[in-house]
Amino acid sequence: MSNYQLTNWLPTTKKEVELRGWNELDVILFTGDAYVDHPAFGAAVIGRIIEREGFKVAIVPQPNWKDDLRDFKKLGIPRLFFGVTSGNMDSMVNHYTANKRLRSNDAYTPNGLSGFRPDYATTVYSNILKCIYPDIPIVIGGVEASLRRVTHYDYWSDELKPCILAQAKADIGIYGMGELALLELLHELNSGKKIEDLTQIRQTFFLRDQSNSLQKSKWGDIQLASHELCLSDKKSYAGNFRHIEQESNKTHAARLTQGIGNKKLFINPPYPTYTEQQIDASFDLPFTRKPHPKYEKRGEIPAYTMIRHSVNMHRGCFGGCSFCTISAHQGKFVASRSKKSILAEVDQITKMDDFKGYISDLGGPSANMYKMKGKHQQICDNCKRPSCVFPNICSNLDTDHHPMTEIYREVDNHPAVKKAFVSSGLRYDLFLSDDEDKNKQMGYDEYLKQLVTRHVSGRLKVAPEHTSDNVLKAMRKPSFKLFHKLKKKFDQINAETGLKQQLIPYFISSHPESTVEDMAHLAAETKDLGFKLEQVQDFTPTPMTVATVIYYSGYDPYSLKPVFTARSKEEKQAQQKFFFWYKHENQSWIKHTLMKLKRDDLAKKLLSPLKNANSWQKKKENQKRFNT
Repeated sequence: MSNYQLTNWLPTTKKEVELRGWNELDVILFTGDAYVDHPAFGAAVIGRIIEREGFKVAIVPQPNWKDDLRDFKKLGIPRLFFGVTSGNMDSMVNHYTANKRLRSNDAYTPNGLSGFRPDYATTVYSNILKCIYPDIPIVIGGVEASLRRVTHYDYWSDELKPCILAQAKADIGIYGMGELALLELLHELNSGKKIEDLTQIRQTFFLRDQSNSLQKSKWGDIQLASHELCLSDKKSYAGNFRHIEQESNKTHAARLTQGIGNKKLFINPPYPTYTEQQIDASFDLPFTRKPHPKYEKRGEIPAYTMIRHSVNMHRGCFGGCSFCTISAHQGKFVASRSKKSILAEVDQITKMDDFKGYISDLGGPSANMYKMKGKHQQICDNCKRPSCVFPNICSNLDTDHHPMTEIYREVDNHPAVKKAFVSSGLRYDLFLSDDEDKNKQMGYDEYLKQLVTRHVSGRLKVAPEHTSDNVLKAMRKPSFKLFHKLKKKFDQINAETGLKQQLIPYFISSHPESTVEDMAHLAAETKDLGFKLEQVQDFTPTPMTVATVIYYSGYDPYSLKPVFTARSKEEKQAQQKFFFWYKHENQSWIKHTLMKLKRDDLAKKLLSPLKNANSWQKKKENQKRFNT
């Protein structure tokens, strides 16, 4: 790190601004993350785009909000606006576990230390800036602002909160991957327009007085139930979400409006999906790909360490899983980079000082959605489905896996690459077909063999999430029968090639529709397959997901029918205990619970010795006994 020029990074201090010969800034960005100049860190991407447009921009990472607020004053007043983000994660997800316990670390801070950003960071930063500089425009964005753009359930305070603008006191918000909205806003402000007049920019949201409501938009309007009605009627709150999800993912979406007290919220429709040229331009910005030198003596930043040798091939996800926020933030339509851009980044990584020959991930939000889109755009233009793969794979979806296989092979052949792994989540429902002709035409088996034999680091992690058809339907996930099919193919490839690799399934407890009995079935079925589960999690309600709406309201937002959900701490802990049926301290409770449910058949299955243990598990247990 010693051979660097400080001016290779965006400035973070007054001294660094002066090193560039600037006497004023156009934009100052505040972020809850440490500043890593890498395409996986949102503030860096936004900063580099602003720089590319010829504007003077600086970043204030992890400002101290507890002292005399000098971090908020040190760079003075920007000519155009302050930009505020909590960072790459919602600050509450970053701070707390599913049990609402405070986490002891923060992956986006040097040395993984916690305590360097506040709860509800976007709101805290924005309020401080508005208090100090009441006349300077504040633009909020990033995951936290994006997913809290409308009335939402906040799990950590256990209450419905209004649009984040109502509490953050910012002038305008940008939702989603907001580069295009930012560019338009940037140039409009630079041309002399006032921020309160910028009401026609796509992918933005803002508040206005009810008495001064805007006229109907060119996009058409959908009026949501007011925040006050949502507070008093959970079914109205649930009903809102159908419109929110559909309009967030339509090609030709309407503007959403919602009353909040004496204000009215306007959410303009999103920009069209990035073209290949546009997404390449975003990834090809002159990133140093390293943390700012100011962190050199403070320790590694875990989030950076994890992704520094990885490549993101695309953005967006059409899976539409009901517990996931990706489509709410990145959209359901996939934007894919060109092969040239991806291979250029791989080459750049191989030249990094700390590169040892291993690419940690060739992936994206879902590992295998690269280059996938509708065969006929007109059909997509008229589609309202939140998922292209549930309840079945859309007949218009091109699921060709050849483009990915081709890139994997080219990266594999790079002379400086020993191994390139695929670590992102895999949608195995996209390549498990019984149609042999389609299998060959779309390169499904070819892809899976290339993946398993060349790009798995001993363990292939997949996420069936549950075994119950009812729960999987609520999750918008495929039947667990497909996991059996994947396991069979995975084991067959390993046997044919002499590999001894593991298939590691991820599961979720306490998801809407999941009962204690469903969890007992999950435990029994995975035990029959020889698994002692490790990769598990409890459902955490996060803003802007179907599952969270159900968790709070008790209603499915599409059918408005009641849905069972485990809500209390005791209910949630009970469901999770079934993951760990093999722990002695859980077995008496499991037996008692299943006897009460008159499911002694499941009790016998779970409490009998594990006969079909995977060899790697047997080896681990033998090693443990030997060490003891």
